[in-house]
Parts: sequence; C-alpha cells; structure tokens
Amino acid sequence: MTTAMTATAHPHIGPAWTMTPGTRPDRYASALTCGADVALVDLEDSVAADAKDTARRDARAFFAQDSGPCTLGIRTNALSTLDGAKDLAALASYPRKPDLILLPKTESARDIDLLAAILDTPTYTPTLFALIETPHAIDHLPQILTAPRLSGVVFGSADYSLELGTGTSWEPMRHARHTITNSCAAAGLLAIDTPFFDLDDLDGLIAEARRAKEIGFYGKGAIHPRHLPHIAEAFRPTDEELAEARAIVAAAEHSGNHITSVDGRMRGTPFFTRARRLLAGIGEHPEPPK
Repeated sequence: MTTAMTATAHPHIGPAWTMTPGTRPDRYASALTCGADVALVDLEDSVAADAKDTARRDARAFFAQDSGPCTLGIRTNALSTLDGAKDLAALASYPRKPDLILLPKTESARDIDLLAAILDTPTYTPTLFALIETPHAIDHLPQILTAPRLSGVVFGSADYSLELGTGTSWEPMRHARHTITNSCAAAGLLAIDTPFFDLDDLDGLIAEARRAKEIGFYGKGAIHPRHLPHIAEAFRPTDEELAEARAIVAAAEHSGNHITSVDGRMRGTPFFTRARRLLAGIGEHPEPPK
C-alpha cells in the first residue's frame, strides 16, 4: 500500500492542479468547471513580457468568480524581478484575493518569509506554495522548507531540466523528485508533481501520475483539462488500497495495536498509522493519535 500525504491537514487542497494564462480571460470560467481541485491563473511563463500589465489587470476577474469547491490561486513572477513586485502590488488592489500563491524560482526560506511579510494582513493570509525549479533550490530544499508560512512545494521540471541540460522524462528528474518528496515528508508539507507535457499521451500521463503517487507526491499539475480526470483518478485510493487499509485497521484493533499479520504479511505500528491515515483521508476512520 503506497500513500502520499493525506489531505486531512490541508482539506482545501486537492491533488489535481491546473493553470490558465492571465491573458486568457475567456478561459477563466472553464477553469472552474474542468475538474481541477486547484486552479491557478498565471502571470509568469505563459505570459509574454509585453503582456504582463494586461495579465495583472485581467487576473482580477479570475478571483471574482464563484469558485465553488475549487481553490483559486495565482502564480506570480519571481520576487527578484520588477514584474514580481508589480504583481504583489496589483494583488493588494484585487477586491477578492487569491486563496493560494505559487512563488516561482524559490531558492530560500527568505523568499517565502518576504512574500508573507508583504501579503499577510489581519484579514488575509493566503496559502503559500514554493515552485522548486532550480538545482540550487533542490540542494537547499530542507532549509527552504523551514519557512513557517509554507504549505508545500510544486516541482517545476521544465526550468529544472533546462538548467541541467536534460529532458523532462522520469529518469533525469528522478533525483529531484525523490529529494522533494523526502524533504516534504520530513517537514510535513505537501508535494505537487510537475505536469506531464505530452498533450496526447494519456497512457504516459497515467503511468507518470501513478509513479509520482508511489514515491510520495500528493498531486500533480495538468497542462490541459483532459489530463485532470486522469490525475484525480491516479491519486485517488484504489479499491485494493482501501480494502488493504480496512483489513489492517481491523487487525490492529483486534490485536490491541500489537504487531500482527494480515494476509500473511507482518504489520505493526507504521502500517496501522498509514492505513488509518488513508481511511481518514476519505472520512472513513479517525486519524491515529499523535
């Protein structure tokens, strides 16, 4: 049984993420009905330099929508850029502000601390995610994750692979992915995997999403709405995982939480905790005591 961090600590964050260019307000409404758990409007890579001001202005309408259960967020430009400063100034004037901020090119805890210092008010404390997309960030990830206001990270394989001089297939990205999931698990934060960039290879998408889940990612980005249901399905507990978890919890309770066997396999406290956590994520069983 393999499980990523459950959503119980972050009930408003789901596993299927999508992003809409800030210059495409015609797509804003559909972003909320395409099945995404988290919908971001982008002011960075999908927006040309001469269109940044337009994107900042148009993005106001993205947050004026009735989001329903969908979490609405924004990817700003990097804090080290003039456009990043302009983005944060623009956010202050939005009548409705983003639930979530994704900060690109995050390379230190100081980046997140500064973002929180600029944005936080007594009535507004957005969820903050760091976009991890450089070798420097991977090397310094444990330190980055000490930022008190950080809720999780998103892996950006496109920029990371550019700096490495590799492709974005699984093998060259393996080290970064494992570093991210291990560091996030140690810090108790969520890890969201990079999108799969082949629009039409749905089998490849499904295989990569399942593999990401197996190594500890909680969710995955999508570059097209048709990827979203496959991502949601890949990160949803399977019938087999749920059946195994129920059997383990039943065995734990029958044994008084002492080491026991389930279907011929030794099971003890770590397995009991993981099974209860999985069932808690679907509202079926309370979380184990801390």
